Amino acid sequence: MHEHSHRHPGSRLSFRNDRTGTALAVSAGIDTHTRQARALASLRILTGFVFLWAFLDKTFGLGYATASGKAWIDGVSPTKGFLGSVAVGPLRSTFHAWAGAGWADWLFMLGMLGIGAAVTAGVALRPAAIAGTAMMALMWATEWPPARHLADGSPSMSTNPFADYHLIYAVALIAVAAVGAGTTWGLGRWWAGLPVVRDHVWLR
Repeated sequence: MHEHSHRHPGSRLSFRNDRTGTALAVSAGIDTHTRQARALASLRILTGFVFLWAFLDKTFGLGYATASGKAWIDGVSPTKGFLGSVAVGPLRSTFHAWAGAGWADWLFMLGMLGIGAAVTAGVALRPAAIAGTAMMALMWATEWPPARHLADGSPSMSTNPFADYHLIYAVALIAVAAVGAGTTWGLGRWWAGLPVVRDHVWLR
């Protein structure tokens, strides 16, 4: 006498539902990851373009922050007016001493070009984040948001005692570098595959 095992049709339906549910969950996870990657890539590109545009405008006098005829290529120092006009903060005299110095001009401009190009392209995000954070910290110090009054006693017009756009840019640089946001809409994957970058992870 043989015993026959019968599987209830409901068990097959349950298996199909489980498999469909798993597939939908995986698909939803992939979609969420894709949206996050694109959002971070958008943040990366826009942040990089802030630095890149500042370099282009100050170099060629495109008529925005830098008027035509007053650009770096016209012989006008990109740091003299900016650093020379610092009117508040504990580093005021230091910034005045740096204003217009050749080394300061080159360091400032090459820094903006390097950071802007790297972040926009999605390569060398970690070095760019370090350099960009240092630059933003110095620029934050030039405005010194904690001060309510300038050295001459006039209102500083500071709107926040700590958080300003320099800190937001710095955090954005750190965030896109931390998550490796250069692989979406960027050259990050190609960059990470270079032998020198594989051997020195900090270059990613």
